[in-house]
Amino acid sequence: MRTHPFAGLPREVAVLTAVAFSVAVGFGVVAPAIPVFAREFGVGRTAAGAVISAFAFMRLVSALGSGRLVDRLGERVVLATGIGIVAVSSALAGLAQSYAQLLILRGIGGIGSAMFTVSAISLLLRVVDADQRGRATGMWQSGFLLGAIGGPALGGPLADISVRAPFFVYAATLALAGAIGMAFLTKAHLQEKAAGEEEPTRRTTLPEALRVSGYRAALLSNLGTGWALFGVRSSLIPLFVTEGLGRSTAWVGVGFFVSAATQGALLLPVGRFVDTTGRRPAMVAGAALATFSMGMLAAVESVAVYVIAMAIFGVGAAFLSIAPSATVGDVVSGRGGTVVAAFQMASDFGAVVGPLVAGGLADNYSFGAAFGATAVVLLIGLGAALASRETRHRPQEQGPEVTASAG
Repeated sequence: MRTHPFAGLPREVAVLTAVAFSVAVGFGVVAPAIPVFAREFGVGRTAAGAVISAFAFMRLVSALGSGRLVDRLGERVVLATGIGIVAVSSALAGLAQSYAQLLILRGIGGIGSAMFTVSAISLLLRVVDADQRGRATGMWQSGFLLGAIGGPALGGPLADISVRAPFFVYAATLALAGAIGMAFLTKAHLQEKAAGEEEPTRRTTLPEALRVSGYRAALLSNLGTGWALFGVRSSLIPLFVTEGLGRSTAWVGVGFFVSAATQGALLLPVGRFVDTTGRRPAMVAGAALATFSMGMLAAVESVAVYVIAMAIFGVGAAFLSIAPSATVGDVVSGRGGTVVAAFQMASDFGAVVGPLVAGGLADNYSFGAAFGATAVVLLIGLGAALASRETRHRPQEQGPEVTASAG
């Protein structure tokens, strides 16, 4: 008899996974329509791309502020507020009458997105104990991945009917996510980390966390994930396939599907591995595999190598999407909004800067140089992981001030 994937996990993990799925479906629906809608206002391709960049940039610059709000107000209040901001701004974006309005509203949506992400991850890591963080993070990532796969399938045809319609659908899915959160997270049980004696208002500061080698490795690993997974894969791989390999866009879809399917199939097994074996070996494995895959793309221009590299990258991404987050949960004692925010900022920074650097290298040198630079960024995370200490059984009762020096 098969065990239910949520078996043994707090109810809140399933709720947060459902919220993540609803948010990701909506984002997947609206993503194909954003540049097309922007172009309807008579702007160029760069300006159309700026609408997407505005969302990512505002996520980046508002993350620490979101973390401070979590420390002050609590995860659930910030989560609901963040989803509300993205929902309202998305509905208004669908009604935008000018490019400037669309740009500003997407930027405001980025602020709400940062609030949602930081608070949701913070809450997820606090409702489970240390031996469940890998599985819980795997379920959370599964919700996002499934939503990200399903959303574009609906968004493309919907945008053909009306380029404004996806924004309203996105707002609706966000409203659903907010309703789920409001209904089922009001009485979330937060795990006590100090043998039941921890004060609810205990906060872990960013300087405390930075003294832990595992947290530093998690930051650098997440930087590489953002750079490669959310940045270079989305921006450069399509051009590499169509221009570098001379293949049709169908092969772009093949590579993306192989990567996403591999990652999705491994999220739950990797979650169990992270909980039973440790965070450090999982980070090392993920960074090594992701680095190797980018090295393959840099060294050989071949369709077969491309598909194999995307599969290997999917395996590495499964490890890197779980182990660093579980490490952050080990480090945080009580509320750690700024600690989680800095972790999220590392990924966002990579997602913003990675495509720019890789694109410049591809334009001025070659696709190989772009993928090689990405491999170097991932290699830095690998080095940090190798140099770090395991955090899975880190003694929280002494607090970060005492144990961090051992990191």
